[in-house]
Amino acid sequence: MTLDAAIFFISAVVAVFGATMMITVRNPVASVLYLLVSFAAQAVLFIQLGALFLGMVLIIVYVGAILVLFLFVVMLLNLRGGEDLGQPSPPISRFSKFLIAALLLMEMVFVIRGSTGATDRAVTGMMGPVVDTFGSVEQVGMLLFTTYMYPFELTGVLLLVAIVGAVVIAKREADHEAAQRAQAISEQGDSSNKEVS
Repeated sequence: MTLDAAIFFISAVVAVFGATMMITVRNPVASVLYLLVSFAAQAVLFIQLGALFLGMVLIIVYVGAILVLFLFVVMLLNLRGGEDLGQPSPPISRFSKFLIAALLLMEMVFVIRGSTGATDRAVTGMMGPVVDTFGSVEQVGMLLFTTYMYPFELTGVLLLVAIVGAVVIAKREADHEAAQRAQAISEQGDSSNKEVS
C-alpha cells in the first residue's frame, strides 16, 4: 500500500466516523467538534485530489467561520444539556476519543514522513493526473457565480434565517426568565409587606 492510499483510507475513516458521531452524540458542543474533525479529514481528501483551493476553503470558511458560528449559537441557546463534571465518560465516548486520536496521529506521521522525502514522491493524489485548472480559484469562481449562483445565494439566505431564528428564540427565553424573576421579586415584596403589617 502506498503512502497516498494510506492517507486516503485514514482520512476517509476519520471523516465518516466524525460525521457518524456528530449525528449520534447527544451533547451539541461535542457534535460541533465531531463535525470539525470530519471537515478536517475531508479537507485532506480534497488536497489529495489536487484541489488545494477547495481544501483551504473548507478549513478557512467552514471550520474557521461556520463552525464557530454554530458553536456561538449553541452557547447562546444554552443547549449544552446536563454536564456530569467529574463523572467518568461512557465507554463509547472514551473509545471514540482514543480512536480519533490514534487515526489523527497515524495521519500526521504519514504526512510528515511524506514531506521529508523519505518515500517516492513521484505519485501523488488518488486520481492520478488531473487538469491544471481542477479546483483552481478561477474554475470554482466561474461555477459558483454562473451555474450554481442560485443555490449559493439560497444557502446564504438559509444561514441568515437560522441566525435570526436563534437570536429570536434566545431573546424570547431571556424575556421569559426576566418576567419570572420580576414576578418572584414582587411576590417576595408582597409577603414581606404582609409580615410587617
